[in-house]
Amino acid sequence: MNKRLITLMAAALALLSASGQVSFTSVGEHEPIVINLSDNHTSLNKIYVVYDTEGVGMTYTATTGDVVHWQTYDSRGGGYPEDVAVRHEGMTTTLDQVIPNKGYIITEGTTPFYCWVVNYADYYLELNDLFFNNESPCSLISFRVDGHADAIPYYTIDGRRQILDREIKLTYNTLVWDDSTHWQENEVVETFPALDQSVAIDPPLCNTEFLMTGDRFLEEWGLEEGAQSDYFYTQAVNCGSSAVQELRGNNNEKGIDNGLGGSAPVHIVFTGYPTDAVVYRVWEFASDPEFENVTLQFNQDELDQTFTEAGTYYVRYRVANADGTCEYYGETYTVTVSESELVCPNIFSPGSTEGVNDIWKVSYKSLVEFHCWIFNRWGNLVCEFTDPGSGWDGTYHGRLVDTGVYYYVVTALGSDGVKYKKRGDITILRYKKGEGSGTGTGTIDTGGY
Repeated sequence: MNKRLITLMAAALALLSASGQVSFTSVGEHEPIVINLSDNHTSLNKIYVVYDTEGVGMTYTATTGDVVHWQTYDSRGGGYPEDVAVRHEGMTTTLDQVIPNKGYIITEGTTPFYCWVVNYADYYLELNDLFFNNESPCSLISFRVDGHADAIPYYTIDGRRQILDREIKLTYNTLVWDDSTHWQENEVVETFPALDQSVAIDPPLCNTEFLMTGDRFLEEWGLEEGAQSDYFYTQAVNCGSSAVQELRGNNNEKGIDNGLGGSAPVHIVFTGYPTDAVVYRVWEFASDPEFENVTLQFNQDELDQTFTEAGTYYVRYRVANADGTCEYYGETYTVTVSESELVCPNIFSPGSTEGVNDIWKVSYKSLVEFHCWIFNRWGNLVCEFTDPGSGWDGTYHGRLVDTGVYYYVVTALGSDGVKYKKRGDITILRYKKGEGSGTGTGTIDTGGY
């Protein structure tokens, strides 16, 4: 029979275990702590933690008239049981002196009850003082305890070694990023099953004290131990960052990747949010995502930057502590500025259907300089503007001009260095609705002056 099958059979027997009651006598003022193992993956029904088993007895009260048989087992598992002599008094059987740190198989008729009894006195927690090791302040803080809190082992029916979690607590403060614009100081409680090995944590991001308390059993008995460290001055650093782009007109296409960039000029406000130990901070600009070729650096938390040249830029916020031994790199932002483009339309219909081809506007990308003049057929200037995102609504001195042909001259400079000089004509059409038809039919007025 293979080991897996034995384990499954043991678990099944545990589910059908006797429903009798285990209790302890002469325990003094500290009642045994009962740990129910509801998942049954250990094949045990319960673990009993007795403060001190010296002079303590153990009884089992049966629920049937069947014979009750006691056995113990050790680290070899329930396959190597040893019979235990107990006193029988009616439905109750008693073991006058608990055998500590053993497993028990109490069989009522043919139904077993499995448990393990821990003598806490053999593993008593003692916390006298707490020291931290700051040799790797950027990545790890380890602790040395003056005292002891060894692991409390127990063994399953099939002989598997398990550790009873003592839930020893280490309490301290650190900074937590709230995913917006702030670091919040939060209390952290970490738990450890034992202190038989070195205890290590990520370094806190703020100055703090460490308090170690425990364990869960002493706490329940009202005897909790505690030790506090000296004041800890953090050297570890971290940072959050944000990049907010100013949105412009319809021609401001967004960039790729994280949505930064588009048509020049691209205006972005970069903001860094450093933790307490940060002394050195810098915004780095590079032409490659690995930042092997850093082209610009700005030593500040907030940076207002305008990109006027076509290309792809990589930007990140880097921070370090006073001596530069601890540093951290924030998120890398990719800013893509498109190459320039300029297209001028040659027809529109102001004063007709609102919002439909009623403003003459150029279509453009990445223009860093722009100037447009519009003239009538006699050479009179009727409109002038320098923002490529604006346009001409077909009016002059507040009144719609006549239909006909007008002329434009446009000069511009692209983010990629391309110079534009365009000339052409603009035809104004005016749509006239049919009177009383209600159908939207009508005629096109092409008259001019």
